[in-house]
Amino acid sequence: MARSNIRSRLGLRPIINVSGTMTALGASIVVPEAVRAVSETLPEWVEINDLHRKASKAIAKATGAEAGFVTASASAGITLALAGCMTGPDLAKIEQLPDTTGMKNEVVIQMGHMTGYGAPIEQAVRLAGGVCVPVGNVTDARSYQLAHKITEKTAAALYVVSHHTVQYGQIPLEEFARVAHDKGVPVVADLASEYDLKGFHAAGADIVIYSGHKFLGGPTAGIVAGRKPLVRATFLQNSGIGRGMKVGKESIAGTIAALEAWEKRDHAGVRKLETSYLDLWVKRLSGLPGVTATIIPDPTNNPLDRLMLQVNAEEARITAWELADQLAAGEPPVIVRDHEAEQGFFQMDPCNLHPGEAETVADRVVHELSEARKRNRPQQYSYTERKARRFERLLRWPD
Repeated sequence: MARSNIRSRLGLRPIINVSGTMTALGASIVVPEAVRAVSETLPEWVEINDLHRKASKAIAKATGAEAGFVTASASAGITLALAGCMTGPDLAKIEQLPDTTGMKNEVVIQMGHMTGYGAPIEQAVRLAGGVCVPVGNVTDARSYQLAHKITEKTAAALYVVSHHTVQYGQIPLEEFARVAHDKGVPVVADLASEYDLKGFHAAGADIVIYSGHKFLGGPTAGIVAGRKPLVRATFLQNSGIGRGMKVGKESIAGTIAALEAWEKRDHAGVRKLETSYLDLWVKRLSGLPGVTATIIPDPTNNPLDRLMLQVNAEEARITAWELADQLAAGEPPVIVRDHEAEQGFFQMDPCNLHPGEAETVADRVVHELSEARKRNRPQQYSYTERKARRFERLLRWPD
């Protein structure tokens, strides 16, 4: 697909994204099939609920679930699915939310899954009128603890798969679902960035939630899939709290197209191309003073790898977070995956690169490391100071 100059027309920086499918960067490069579907749908009238029915069939086909629904985002999907577990198809209860008087409203969730993705996941629960009930402690949750926390007030059990969660000591989904189902409680699984469209539902989740605009390469949307009665109850939230989370015809049509394109995508070819970028980075960066370049797998078993660049601040004369900031501030701006930079490394994700950008990224890293070696101070500012500046900048928006 030909590149446009839309960013320069809007006065935006021409960033190169090696952070991943991050919402703050626009999530993904939308696939041509979805771009066409959005463009073709925008000028036309459609009956939205009938279009949703078409989407349900496409989602069911792609996921192996009974039905599906498109909403504003994966976060919206969490809120609405939990609301559906509380209200069922009762329209009066749907209009009553987020007041849950007379309803089950507790949501059990492992403490190690109580993470954030730009907002706290507990807030997605509270928006539906729900109350989070933590299970276990951050690094150790047990099945008997889950069973103990499920009571007559429990509406749902929420399971999160994400690189942000604790990656050990958690109850596996199959066991989590077994315990919840033994107590008659449905399981809602947040899988926003996961490639596997069928395995989690097969493992016992009653409702699975994906992002339509991350790995799928669709327009901004959340995909809810699962057992038909629960999906129906989730869809009916459009007559209540879901009204503010609705999507337009373009997002529904674009999501259908993205799902169909996913089935036909040459996944092996995509992986081969991404691997070539990683190999290039290892070749260019290995052996440079103060850094170690290592290819690492995705922590949630998605079929992709990333480059981890460890930075020895004394030898490189720059910290990992300073290097990340220099890359982002330079020309062209390169945005890395730096949420763990405090630990002395960041990652570079190859899955959102346009042709020629992998070489540019390598050039920028080499240049910034060379510039840092000319300096005498190994550290200019602490990670704490960096976080404080980011918060201050956010609070000054739109200035």
